[in-house]
Amino acid sequence: MSPDSRRGLMRDIALQVPFLAWLIVLWMLVWNQFTVLALVTGLVVAIFVTRVFRLPTVELSGRINLWYGALFVTQFLWAVLRGALAVTVQVFDFRHQPGAAIIGVPLRYADDLIMTHVSITSSLIPGSLVVEADRDRGILYLHIIGVRNLDDVEQQRQAVLRWERRIIRALGSPAQYRALKADERAGGER
Repeated sequence: MSPDSRRGLMRDIALQVPFLAWLIVLWMLVWNQFTVLALVTGLVVAIFVTRVFRLPTVELSGRINLWYGALFVTQFLWAVLRGALAVTVQVFDFRHQPGAAIIGVPLRYADDLIMTHVSITSSLIPGSLVVEADRDRGILYLHIIGVRNLDDVEQQRQAVLRWERRIIRALGSPAQYRALKADERAGGER
């Protein structure tokens, strides 16, 4: 084995260790047993799952900004509350039928991991649901309720793009974060 391939193998193993550890913890939580036997069987199951159901290695950015992460969580919880209240008002307003639309939102900085985070965040906020994700073109398609005109559609699109920027600030790779900062300086995106 050449030194380059050995380094590549070690790198792949290092990237898989957090995932294996998470699977073991999940196994122990599912069985509600924190014993050596649960640890060993969890390790066996984790190795079996990762070898039999082989998925491409997901590269984490290695960058977590705690301040922006805490800010993201706070803003997310506030958005969930506001969305729940807005949907409740729409349900009990018998005078008006809430409009609905399916919109496409082209993400600007997303790789697969960021696209997944944006999709989950957008779907967890009441009033919107991701119905499809086009990985090749980086477009999320969302079903949204409570729209009456094109301005409402554009507001929803901008809201999803704001979530993308928040996630990039909290978890994005250094290259994504630099691209976001450069765009903010150039065009004033916020």
